[in-house]
Amino acid sequence: MNAKRIMIENNRGSTTIQFSIGAKLITIITIIVLVSLGSITALVSWLVREDLRIAAEDNNFEVNRRSAMVTEETLENMHSNSLILMQAVDALGAGSALSEQTVELFFGQNPQIALLLFTVDGKKDDLLINKHFFLSREIDPSPTESLSETNRATLIRAASGETVLVNAVSWFKTPLIALFFPWRQGAGLVLFSPSNLSDSFGFGTNQSYLINDAGDILIHPDAELVNSGANVAKNNFTKQIWDSPQRNAQVQYTDEHGVRYFGAFTKLDSGGAVLITSIEYSKVFEGIAATTRRNIYLTFTVLCISILFIWFFSKSISVRIKTLAAAARSIGNGNFEVKLSPKGNDEIGILSTSFQQMSNALAVFGKFTNREIAMRAMRGEIKPGGLPKLATIFFSDIRDFTEKSTHFTKESGDEASNRIVLWLNDYFTRMVECIERTGGVVDKFNGDALMAHWGTVYTSGSARRDAFNCIFSALMMRKTLYTMNKSRSAEDWTNPPIRIGCGISTGIVTAGQIGSESRMEYTVIGDPVNLASRAEDLNKSLATDILITEETWELVKDFFLTKEMPPVRMKGRETPTRVFAVINFAKINKWPRTLEDVRKLLGISSVSYRRRITDISAGGATGEKAAPVHRV
Repeated sequence: MNAKRIMIENNRGSTTIQFSIGAKLITIITIIVLVSLGSITALVSWLVREDLRIAAEDNNFEVNRRSAMVTEETLENMHSNSLILMQAVDALGAGSALSEQTVELFFGQNPQIALLLFTVDGKKDDLLINKHFFLSREIDPSPTESLSETNRATLIRAASGETVLVNAVSWFKTPLIALFFPWRQGAGLVLFSPSNLSDSFGFGTNQSYLINDAGDILIHPDAELVNSGANVAKNNFTKQIWDSPQRNAQVQYTDEHGVRYFGAFTKLDSGGAVLITSIEYSKVFEGIAATTRRNIYLTFTVLCISILFIWFFSKSISVRIKTLAAAARSIGNGNFEVKLSPKGNDEIGILSTSFQQMSNALAVFGKFTNREIAMRAMRGEIKPGGLPKLATIFFSDIRDFTEKSTHFTKESGDEASNRIVLWLNDYFTRMVECIERTGGVVDKFNGDALMAHWGTVYTSGSARRDAFNCIFSALMMRKTLYTMNKSRSAEDWTNPPIRIGCGISTGIVTAGQIGSESRMEYTVIGDPVNLASRAEDLNKSLATDILITEETWELVKDFFLTKEMPPVRMKGRETPTRVFAVINFAKINKWPRTLEDVRKLLGISSVSYRRRITDISAGGATGEKAAPVHRV
């Protein structure tokens, strides 16, 4: 662009531009942005982050080492003092006055110890109780016998030379730890409160906790985990610790919730216990985030000063440039509906007018196509042609839609078409939100039917996660419709409740832009698409609302409660297809928990389903009573 007059054609004809300022503004803003953002990136990435990581790991390891040393020392002292006391009681004679004074003095010096129990050949030999301990905490010592009886195998281990730690909270309903150790021809047991050790662990960003050789949590900043008898033996990090030949080490790991940690561990000599100290990865770099924010504020200040300078240089257009830049960012983020107020007949005024026209056109266009796919296609992330994808396909359909449409017509007359469209749009808006929140892509609407897929345009990382997200979306739809239907009456045919059936299948599909040179749509084709559609159609006859095929079930069977339905002979398949009704999340103990609960929740009658199963069992579908199969 140069200083010559430029003729720009628009809808009103031609307009003469006298002054071109594009090159000047672009040069100034580009230099400022590149210098400021480049400096921030270099400062954060090259100078700060690595130092913070090293410091955090060293600090975490040191906290773990100190806590492990205190714990080891406490357990060793408790063990040795208990042996000395028992030897003294034996020498003075159990029950003698001097023996009683010795026991009283011992408990006075060791107030955290609740009792000592010594056994010979599995039978109680002597029991020393700290009465003040139990009275001050209002605890009944009587479960001691049950503790020793239940842990008979542990006593045998201790008698053979091992030292074992056990969480005793389930017997005494308060945080207590039992230390089993060898004693002459038998075993000894020390029951003590871990409160002193808990205090030495400390609280804050670094969290330390103690587990025994079975994975039971003995001490933890979260008392609920101790009181509930939580066990972490199956955690990947715990398995990694036990498999490690090192006595102590520092590692990075990710928990089952996807949270990343710096973790340090020390294997104790006492009882095979492990002391673990961890700190969240994100908390380590909070300082960097704060520094970055300050740098952003600094950059913003510099930009403001620069913009102010430019305003003095070209005050007639700076505000409009910022408005256009904001509108461009908004459209780049997929928000096509921007509002501009074009002013003047210079370059910016004409550009604003054209920009507003483009925005209006894109806003209309965005309602007739998938906006996310359109944005990715514009960025070149979706190439022409088809690609094989391991995807999960979803179909849903409104039950009794034809009947509802007929009633709309009877009740609303000429307004029926408008009302049924509004009713459907409200429904689809809620369903699409469930799909997009779980990373799914809406493929198409076909009347009252909806098709979507996961793992095509983008994936959550694995086919298992994509399948999980799809079923999660279907359960969200169930909950959304249940809440929505509470405010609707079955007798109100102008706004009736909605019940749907969902079919889900996973497999290799062909994904790509299909259509003509003038019109295309991104969609998927293949056997899993047909299976998902037919599974959706089965819901009515099986009295279910969410059906998944065997391929999907194999991926998510550990995460959801399901019930296998009678096998189905699908068109085009030689062998019957297994289908499963989805009930709820497996690890969330909430109602519903059975298929009958789901039917009761959604008001689905299973009478027709039972009649159909009876007919099939009599040989109506296949002629084989032993293996009833639906035909689709």
